[in-house]
Amino acid sequence: MKPRIDATNYLTSGFAQAMLRLQREVDSSGVEPSLLELMKIRASQINGCAYCIDMHTKDARLRGETEQRIYALNAWRETPFFNDRERAALEWTEAVTRLDDGHVPDELYERVRRVFTESELVALTFALVTINGWNRLSISFRVPAGTYQPQAVHA
Repeated sequence: MKPRIDATNYLTSGFAQAMLRLQREVDSSGVEPSLLELMKIRASQINGCAYCIDMHTKDARLRGETEQRIYALNAWRETPFFNDRERAALEWTEAVTRLDDGHVPDELYERVRRVFTESELVALTFALVTINGWNRLSISFRVPAGTYQPQAVHA
């Protein structure tokens, strides 16, 4: 697949800088970085964003995530590998990412609220806004998968 737009040429644009500022806010929200990476991978799987799947699986491994959990992520409900907090976040990820299903159910919201504080739930939702945005940019511009090289584990 041939890239359509070299997005690196636009990283200094106001659009990209706004997305990067939002990403930094999410990253500094206090939510565990490992959990955010799982959410990014899962949303990217749903959206079919090969570049973002490649990026976030590499970043997750650098953070110590196991291959087993990464490989099983798209079947998380069927495995014993994820704790209650991760399961709630993954279910929230799927509902917020798949808005074409109609809505985010009240029952799900109530389940997630039992595991996350209100501020964490806001951070999780903004994390999903950002990854879904990055997915749409990468897919639309056809950013080539496999080109991402992690620099270091982010704080």
